[in-house]
Amino acid sequence: MSSSNEPHEPGTERVAERAAGPVAERGTDDAILDAAAELIVQLGVGRAQLAEIARRAGVSRPTVYRRWPDVRAVIGALLTREIAATRDAVRLTGTDRAAFVDGVVEVAVRLRDHPVLGALLRSGDSDTLFEYVVDRLGASQRGLLEALRSGIEQGQRHGSIRAGEPLELAAMVLLIAQSTVQSHRMVAPVLSEEAWRRELARALDGYLAP
Repeated sequence: MSSSNEPHEPGTERVAERAAGPVAERGTDDAILDAAAELIVQLGVGRAQLAEIARRAGVSRPTVYRRWPDVRAVIGALLTREIAATRDAVRLTGTDRAAFVDGVVEVAVRLRDHPVLGALLRSGDSDTLFEYVVDRLGASQRGLLEALRSGIEQGQRHGSIRAGEPLELAAMVLLIAQSTVQSHRMVAPVLSEEAWRRELARALDGYLAP
């Protein structure tokens, strides 16, 4: 479960693949979210209007409104879906602390390099990202916390992760990884890719060590 040294853009293939199929095959919700993802990646957050999302998804505007009241809600649902998919693609449980830390770093790298999250981080208006990722404990964070808690409990049983309330430890691991992802562009000139991964792993390992 070690991290690859190659950069990941896992959402790129997902966006292209999903956008290619007809609505009936993918489901209306996924078609709408795929269209929003494509629009955000290609044209930026500012161009993500409900009318254009509906047009690209091949549905009517009322169809979108019946599911989400506005663009921010669509983007929130998209973030929840993509974060959950990234989390599920990496095994966060393992027999020891090293395996767990490797998994957390891998999730962090994939989220950092995700095209939709990257577009939101680069946008001049990041209110939506902060609302759904920073300011509130939403479905995506709760899913990450549960996965982290499970991995921490397994590491505690193994004896390689220190004692403590697993959910509290999971919350701090989430904060450490999330802040590192959000600030990676700021420190990129002085922190290489190898160093970024290494130091994140070291911070997590030191926090969790008995």
